[in-house]
Amino acid sequence: MKLWTVAPLDKNEAMHIQQAYGLPGIIAMLLQIRNIKTEDEIRDFLENESEIASPFEIKDMDKAAARVKAAMENGEKICVYGDYDADGVTSTALLYSYLDAVGADVMYYIPSREAEGYGMNMHAVDILHDKGVQLIVTVDNGVAAIEEIAYAKSLGIDTVVTDHHMPLGELPNACAVVDLHRSDCPSHFKQLSGVGVAFKLIMALEGEYCDADSLLDNYADLLSIGTIGDIVELRGENRVFVKRGLQSLMNTDRTGLYALIEAAGLSGKNITAGSVSFTLVPRINAVGRLGLSGKSVELLLTEDEHAAHKIAVTMGYDNAERQQIERDIVRKIDERVQANPSLVMDKVLVIDGEGWHQGVVGIVASRIKDVYGKPTIIISRDGEFAKASGRSVEGFALCDAVAACGDLLMHYGGHPMAVGLSLRSENIELFRKRINQYAASLGDMPFDRLNIACKLNPASVTVDLVRDLGYLQPYGAGNPTPVFGFYQMTLLNIIPLSNNKHLRLVLSRKGTTLSAMLFGTSTNEFPYEKGAVLDIAATLDLNEYNGSTSVSVIIKDVKAHDDNPQALLESKRDFEDFCRGTVTDRRRLRNLLPTRDDFALLYRFLRDSNGYAHSADTLPGKLHYRLSYGKIRVMLEAMSETGLIEIREGLKTNRITLRPVSGKVNLENAQILKKLREVIA
Repeated sequence: MKLWTVAPLDKNEAMHIQQAYGLPGIIAMLLQIRNIKTEDEIRDFLENESEIASPFEIKDMDKAAARVKAAMENGEKICVYGDYDADGVTSTALLYSYLDAVGADVMYYIPSREAEGYGMNMHAVDILHDKGVQLIVTVDNGVAAIEEIAYAKSLGIDTVVTDHHMPLGELPNACAVVDLHRSDCPSHFKQLSGVGVAFKLIMALEGEYCDADSLLDNYADLLSIGTIGDIVELRGENRVFVKRGLQSLMNTDRTGLYALIEAAGLSGKNITAGSVSFTLVPRINAVGRLGLSGKSVELLLTEDEHAAHKIAVTMGYDNAERQQIERDIVRKIDERVQANPSLVMDKVLVIDGEGWHQGVVGIVASRIKDVYGKPTIIISRDGEFAKASGRSVEGFALCDAVAACGDLLMHYGGHPMAVGLSLRSENIELFRKRINQYAASLGDMPFDRLNIACKLNPASVTVDLVRDLGYLQPYGAGNPTPVFGFYQMTLLNIIPLSNNKHLRLVLSRKGTTLSAMLFGTSTNEFPYEKGAVLDIAATLDLNEYNGSTSVSVIIKDVKAHDDNPQALLESKRDFEDFCRGTVTDRRRLRNLLPTRDDFALLYRFLRDSNGYAHSADTLPGKLHYRLSYGKIRVMLEAMSETGLIEIREGLKTNRITLRPVSGKVNLENAQILKKLREVIA
């Protein structure tokens, strides 16, 4: 369960925005909620499609442009050194295609994710030296490559760094280090992706009379894919890049991009930031995750239709393979959790496995984090060494937690919500212990949140309202697709779809009926029955079919209306703290101690229901909130210890089964009850 939070709304200010700028009411409300209030902010957000700040406000951009121009004029061989994800691939394609178009002697290099890892490496520098490269221009990497850049310099190769990652301290000794996050960089907008920084370098190379609008016509398609793929904030210049890019993608003249769009099933459709994020970006990333990133750059640059089609189809196969690898790892984790539920009791989940594909562990970490609402690090062991990716919850800076364990790690980096690291396999257990000690030192962990833009009356949901929401597009980081709360809805019907893989829920409130889709949930996994009063959190979209337009309601989360997520999550935290041996407030621990009547109430429910096949999160509601979640968990463990029930809990599958019992069972013999009484005493 997530903690639902509704954004605060100043209705008077929203009304002022609506009246002053002639905007629909829903848009004025959402702008106010997102702190976009002044005329300049509103105009920039809603109308700006070409205004880009001077590239020379970025530190060292003048030096970078001068060194690249000198290389072009002197006929030096230039290598654009990229990265294997969508941002790195589009950065490489963008800068390479520009330099090639203006006559530079240019090549590109993408390191293998599996063999070389992220960023510059000594072996790659040797390869480029053998090829006669005299200038390396990094894109989407380089700010941490201190030793590699020094080594290149010793071989007579200069380096210009363009990056957007946070410097870890010392800057490399390069001809120029163009990074918005340098402490001495005066640029105003700091949220550019790697491809955005590369575009700024092109603007600088164009010089004083740069026509940014014309450059956007040429490169906005690549800019939009990389910007969306890197999940940077879609405000300011990033919003310009994506708005223009989505227009370009609809009519792209890049042979490779057209083939990719066609192979992804988007040809002739309205391409949104969402379709780029969930359809195009994964195909580009999949190639990199499986070790063939150069193919992605080749696709974006080729003018050969046959070659483009072949690569695009292969990328689709690679993406399907990546999805299967991901499913296999998730299944293995599910099996381990069912066998050992304490694996997910920690404040920070650290789960490792031998031979798990390093290219997908970040995606798996995100999946596990969503299920358990906790920061999650998934580690792939390969004999003596291991690599990992982690994802966090809002309010817990995972990069700081990892840095606190830096002495155990070989490499690490990232930002508050995502990290990457490598370490010796022998240090995994100590790393798990230390990162959880760090988390414990901060006090209570933040709960995973579902941010709801505002509550909506179902009667207000119309095609016109959803069309009005188009003002806010493109959606993305910093400008998320608005999630609306529909409260106190009566469940009228549950309709299984696609062989019971998905559900359509029919709900009503005060005479208004709403049909909503719940994807990835079967009737067996759905814990509510007809007549239940529910709250749903959902996004709204338009569905066009046979010439008619209707509203599509997509459920992101659902809960019983009477649920109190804050109380449930706090009770869950108390139970887990107790199980880990962390003594919390004794008053709260007393709330975990059940009475005989409590046991009778729970057991009767399980007996009358012939067990229970859903998450324990929903049991308090089934028991009319007479028992807290933590107390229920204590009782379930006690009944399991004494042989009354069998519990199987996994990522999605949950089952409490009653076991045949002969004779009387003394629940007081359960170790969990003895331990709880000891701690309280």
